[in-house]
Amino acid sequence: MITLDTNVLARALVDDPAAPAQCAAVRKRLAREDQVFIPVVVQVELVWVLETAFELDKAEVLAVLDHLHANRVFVLENEPAYAAALAEFRNGTTGFADDLILVSARSHNAALLTFDRRLGRLPGAQILTA
Repeated sequence: MITLDTNVLARALVDDPAAPAQCAAVRKRLAREDQVFIPVVVQVELVWVLETAFELDKAEVLAVLDHLHANRVFVLENEPAYAAALAEFRNGTTGFADDLILVSARSHNAALLTFDRRLGRLPGAQILTA
């Protein structure tokens, strides 16, 4: 099994016109692998890269995240949390990173304190006031 860094994973999943050789190289390598480990931090960074560098909208980001989840080649660190955060992200207005943090807090029966009003409205989160 191998682990991919965020920029490698992004180019495996999305065509990058600025780096076609890198896209081809990572896809060629992945064709030889049975499993690829994706750490939680890479899951979070991937969404940031897709939204900022690739300028994908939410529907496009969701399509990439769904593919990552459905393709059994990818072994997602804490897959249950990924699935729960993906559902929150799909149906809500908060970001994937915030959703993953909230899911993690819930799994530890811990309230999530936040200044983010949208996040603070979700079950398990509390808005911290000054």
